[in-house]
Amino acid sequence: MRGMSETAVQLIRHATLQVTIGRTTFLVDPMLDAAGARPPIPNTPNDRSNPLVPLPDVELDPDAVVVTHTHADHFDQAAAERLSHALPVFCQPPDVATIIETGFDDVRPVERTASFESVILTRTGGRHGHDELADDMGPVSGFVFSTDGEPSIFVAGDTVWCDELADALETHEPDVVVLNAGGARFVSGEPITMTIEDIRRVQDAVPNATVIAVHMDAINHCLLSRDDLRESMPEIDIPEDGETIAV
Repeated sequence: MRGMSETAVQLIRHATLQVTIGRTTFLVDPMLDAAGARPPIPNTPNDRSNPLVPLPDVELDPDAVVVTHTHADHFDQAAAERLSHALPVFCQPPDVATIIETGFDDVRPVERTASFESVILTRTGGRHGHDELADDMGPVSGFVFSTDGEPSIFVAGDTVWCDELADALETHEPDVVVLNAGGARFVSGEPITMTIEDIRRVQDAVPNATVIAVHMDAINHCLLSRDDLRESMPEIDIPEDGETIAV
């Protein structure tokens, strides 16, 4: 996708995206394992091996990589082996050492903002679940991508509706919001990614934004499917694997 001038979001699979803004393409949260390469996530409601589906036949040609956090469904060993280690990798500060250990040479922690080519990346906060479970899941981030003359794109990352997300939406007023849906959960406790109710709260907070929901039908503990979400919220964009949405 190098050299494209159309701003767009391409869903690869699960939370893996190619975000093209202006002429710069970012590969976000690369999970590139073959279908069934990993066991089910422990303590979850079914025992299907992950990922549930294969990668689509798409070209990956990013200018840089962005990792919201280093859980295996957002950054896996297959990505570390397949991607060029010369690619710049932007991440939250706690994940720098983990990513360097996989062999990448140019890892750039983002405290608040960073720039790459003509794009400004702004890191936001989130909560990967509720109460003590969110603390146990560790820190997560989202990223706002912005450049002059193009719509701003906010990839919220693995978060539920929370004060950090509400603050980010109010502060940045993004044109496009990409939400990790799926209502992922364990056998006990509340969901750790967006539910239908969470997505509705985002819609209420930024009624003029384009909402894109991903993070479904690929990992065993994501119980909210695309079909269920489309039935409840036909007004939002819910891409299939490999599909590109121009924004």
